Amino acid sequence: MDTDEPIAKKAYYSIGEVCDLTGLKPHVLRYWESQFELLHPTKNRAGNRVFRPKEIELILLVKHLLYEKKFTIDGARQHLLDMRKSGKIAEEGKDVVNRDFLANMKQELLQVKEVLAAPPSRLDS
Repeated sequence: MDTDEPIAKKAYYSIGEVCDLTGLKPHVLRYWESQFELLHPTKNRAGNRVFRPKEIELILLVKHLLYEKKFTIDGARQHLLDMRKSGKIAEEGKDVVNRDFLANMKQELLQVKEVLAAPPSRLDS
């Protein structure tokens, strides 16, 4: 199974779809766009932001740096620039996507387990 599959199903995603994929609010994505020069989604003819799979990986990496590693905005920005210079940004982005994908899959499997473990309902005949 290709590890890019959860994100790479479409060429472009709307901001709402990216919010669903990443668990972030639209205003957070717009703010991050102003704070991280590497994050610059294109806009369609209607002026709406459209995100490519690579940009979603970058968003997940920023989320990981800010929320899990507890970087400040400035610290995360500098870390991303350092990673870009060393050529490791794509590598780390893939690792974060894989962890995020696996965490979501685990959550979904736990929900399925709960449904399967529930006692069968009685059907009145």
